Amino acid sequence: MKWIDYTALTLTIIGAIVWGVIGLFQFNLVSALFGESSFFSRLIYDLVGLSGLYMLTMYGRIRQGRE
Repeated sequence: MKWIDYTALTLTIIGAIVWGVIGLFQFNLVSALFGESSFFSRLIYDLVGLSGLYMLTMYGRIRQGRE
């Protein structure tokens, strides 16, 4: 399960960076690379969103002492 944790963390960090670029520079890197509403753009947003939801489980695992 460690690979899922690392993958989810990586995707969540990527999502945070994308949102930071949008907030600071009003530039959407994902849309610039893959198109405004292409299949790949939606796939990236879906994966980042799912990773963020998965990372919510870290609160429970940290609380239980199982990082």
